[in-house]
Amino acid sequence: MSALPSITISSLDYDRLTSLIESVSARDFPGITTLENELERADVVEPSAMPADVVTMNSRVRVVDAATGEERELTLVYPRDANFEQGQISILAPVGSALLGLSVGQSIAWPVPGGKETQVTVLAITYQPEAAGDLHR
Repeated sequence: MSALPSITISSLDYDRLTSLIESVSARDFPGITTLENELERADVVEPSAMPADVVTMNSRVRVVDAATGEERELTLVYPRDANFEQGQISILAPVGSALLGLSVGQSIAWPVPGGKETQVTVLAITYQPEAAGDLHR
């Protein structure tokens, strides 16, 4: 696996995600450990200082799968709002925690069923709450 790209998250997302981690068990949500690791390596900035090209919670992003060339639009959401068919990906899903904090143009690999790995690249951010001034989501 290649080196992990640097990531940036807002202090608001950091606080909300830390509370989420404290409220769920790793047994019920195995992805919690991955999310904890992402938060530990993140550069945390104030929401007003968040670059508009970074994936934050409730951001809508366009990604491409390196293996298939398929482009998809995904929204990174809290577990209660997840709906895979509508492209609403939980932060506790492997791809969710992998996307958090990435910038447009960055790629990351994550495990998929069957012990394999896939890689996605962030092509665009079509909505970011911080850039839109919508910090209550």
